[in-house]
Amino acid sequence: MELNHIPTDSGTLRRWLKAGVINKKTLHPTEMGTPQGGPISPTLANITLDGLERLLAQTFKRRTVTGVTTNPKVNMIRYADDFIVTGSSKELLENEVKPLIASFLKVRGLELSHGKTKITHISEGFDFLGQNIRKYDGKLLIKPSKKNVKTFLDKVREILKSRKMAKQEDVIRQLNPIIRGWANYHRHVVASETFRAVDAKIWKALWHWAKFRHPKKGARWVKARYFITEGSRKWVFAARTGATPIKGEPSWVRLLKAGDIPIRRHLKVKVDANPFDPQWEVYFEGRLAFKMKNSLVGRHTLLSLWLRQAGTCLVCSQKLTEERGWHVHHILPKANGGNERQSNLLMLHSNCHMQTHSRRFNVVEPVPG
Repeated sequence: MELNHIPTDSGTLRRWLKAGVINKKTLHPTEMGTPQGGPISPTLANITLDGLERLLAQTFKRRTVTGVTTNPKVNMIRYADDFIVTGSSKELLENEVKPLIASFLKVRGLELSHGKTKITHISEGFDFLGQNIRKYDGKLLIKPSKKNVKTFLDKVREILKSRKMAKQEDVIRQLNPIIRGWANYHRHVVASETFRAVDAKIWKALWHWAKFRHPKKGARWVKARYFITEGSRKWVFAARTGATPIKGEPSWVRLLKAGDIPIRRHLKVKVDANPFDPQWEVYFEGRLAFKMKNSLVGRHTLLSLWLRQAGTCLVCSQKLTEERGWHVHHILPKANGGNERQSNLLMLHSNCHMQTHSRRFNVVEPVPG
């Protein structure tokens, strides 16, 4: 990678790359390049690719010649060193866009990966960041990619294979964060069917794991030993824990199912939104409220705010109810250095919130009584 062609201060970047690492008060000098997958690698990729999106936009503009408008529809989406470029035709991408990108990268000492670079129609689909993007009969659907699902299931099976004689409770505690993390990543796309298929395959792997541990026992005994019934679910992989029973009932730890994670569509950020611009304060407060309502931690924070304010709006002193609506408000705006900690948040009626911003009221935190 050529540092001289990166749109940032090359001297500062060079010193940063050679600064070394301090671990337990000992300085370890940097003697080699940045490792693949390390935290510095995506940062460098983002710095290096800065300018490519602007170059494509300037080169492939919508044009009108003698009353005829042509739109090449060239757009770029990137995440670290992974990026997609769309275009109106295969010929445009092959003959004009791809050579331009190759030239841009060559100046920076990089080149396109022939194994990962391909030109495909949206009706055939393609994988990007672990998800498959494809149009089905003209409708765009984004699903977990087959490769990503296989990698995830292989990881689950490898854990079970390496923990053949481990305690069931320990296996569950090791698998739950992995299942939750994978499902949370894909919960914003069309993933319900994939979640059900994954849960079925995980159950099959668990059954083989349980049967292997007791080769001389029958299926009914194995089921009673490792699975419990809860409501309509008859195959809940669960284990009793050593925790103190609550109200005389035994304490259980259960394996999370991917299907337990609710599907929630991602609320896209507006392209011009700037969290450091006071004009966008209301917009980001609205996004924060939406995010809080859709998470367990967020709902707990909202309840704490509601109780701290005795269930009333601090502008009109009327009750905060779901019917009247409410908004989250920053005491110190983010544009002025405020944060999203509970101590910097209040709940106001929607109308009161708009008046607070339009008239620039100063609303402060209530004093505990």
